[in-house]
Amino acid sequence: MHGLQRYGFIILSEHAVPSALIDKAYALSAQFFAQPEVLKRRYVGGTRGYAPFRTEHAKNQAVPDLKEFWQIGPDASAGRGGLTPNIWPDDQAEFEHTFRALFDALQDTGRLVLEALTPALSQPRDLFDSILRDRNSVLRLLHYPPVAVDMEAAGARSAAHEDINLLTLLLAPQGPGLELLDRDGCWLPIETGRNNLIVDSGDMMARMTNDVIPATTHRVVNPLAENVSRYSMPFFMHPDADVMLRCLPSCAGAGAKYPDIRAGTFLEERLTAIGLLK
Repeated sequence: MHGLQRYGFIILSEHAVPSALIDKAYALSAQFFAQPEVLKRRYVGGTRGYAPFRTEHAKNQAVPDLKEFWQIGPDASAGRGGLTPNIWPDDQAEFEHTFRALFDALQDTGRLVLEALTPALSQPRDLFDSILRDRNSVLRLLHYPPVAVDMEAAGARSAAHEDINLLTLLLAPQGPGLELLDRDGCWLPIETGRNNLIVDSGDMMARMTNDVIPATTHRVVNPLAENVSRYSMPFFMHPDADVMLRCLPSCAGAGAKYPDIRAGTFLEERLTAIGLLK
């Protein structure tokens, strides 16, 4: 837990996500994003499927980020129903199989990371299991195209922001640019080995722990050297929509900093704030 408290990011080198699965996922992601825009737009779906270039902006930022992405959630059959259906390309046979497997592997890994935090939070080891029954997480495939000269002053690949969720598990990105804002106010570049996972804490975790584990501000800066595509795959760990985000008693200290709110309501508010929900 100390790494998340001090820096907000930790690196996992020992995990159960197969390297061959990671390599296949990145290859399929690049293959999809290389298609013409008109073909990709067949799969526009709001919070699932394809989100075109400059769809999303950081909270409190008017300028859209210089990225496009694809989002995958849990299967409706895996939870209690009422989940947003996934969208799958109809011309990439391996796409659905690969990303279902990656979703499952990252969900299992994230559950173990959350469980490992419970002793330091003075909580039972099954605390997070009890709020992750619907597997309500999101796997995002990100593509940051080369930055055109006329876009340099019109936004960043990803403006400074905090993630919405409990934890984010990020497959080691293909390309530099990720930076975190440490607790001393300095921007630090984050790079790691190709099969490692980068883990950071989000706003829901901050609310539940009363900032004992704070949310971590981070960004993706525009390329300073080789101006080529960058690919990234974050996995956002979300609790079930009906879970009440409230301060854990062991973290209350002088009192809760945040009012109670349901996870689904909080998520909808934040997705609206960044332009994914209208």
